[in-house]
Amino acid sequence: MSEFLKFLEDKVQIAALLFLAAVYLIRLVWLFRFKPSPEKTWAIGNVNRAIRQSIAGIALPKRMESARRRPGFYIQFVIFHLGVTAAITATFIIPYRPNLFKIRPVVLLFQVVIGGALGVAILRLIRRLTTPALRIISTPDDYASIILMILFFAAGILAVPNHLEKSEGPLVIFFGLTALLLVYVPFSKIGHYLYYPISRFYLGRMMGHRGVFPYRKAAIPSAPPQDKLQ
Repeated sequence: MSEFLKFLEDKVQIAALLFLAAVYLIRLVWLFRFKPSPEKTWAIGNVNRAIRQSIAGIALPKRMESARRRPGFYIQFVIFHLGVTAAITATFIIPYRPNLFKIRPVVLLFQVVIGGALGVAILRLIRRLTTPALRIISTPDDYASIILMILFFAAGILAVPNHLEKSEGPLVIFFGLTALLLVYVPFSKIGHYLYYPISRFYLGRMMGHRGVFPYRKAAIPSAPPQDKLQ
């Protein structure tokens, strides 16, 4: 391994992670300066249970109308985020536990998962480019974020085998993109995951106070027939 790649895999990644953490910390300090107004209605629900259900909602597709009506999108969501998790995990395995990627089944598993996420990312880009409604609301950051993720996944598939004896090129590209993403993420739409637990906490607290959460089985409607949607 060259000194440049060693530097890129270790110190550059640590610096980028520290930058990411610093920006997030500043954002959280700023965010928690604003205190939500208390509910002025009588509490008629189980607030704590509602908060738990609200945060866990992402893993309960039957309770999301969009997932019930279009389950394919939820499947894509799961595949995409599994790929993100695998690619990020690879950025730690390659420099610190490289022997793990000497196991062929492990390499294939990571490549399949990341490859699935790559396919979903490409589909998302095509959909954004070809759907008039999405084109209208899309910003440069939307396109930049998805294109960066496509490149990141593609580089990850090539880098996971960790074949230093063949070429360091895939690894240099992969870790270069990783550092770029770590710096870019806090300022892009990719950083939405930072706010998910916070927003879902306050949503669950509010809806639990009002008795809207937690859901009852009878209160979860099934998807209406397609002919009634027209």
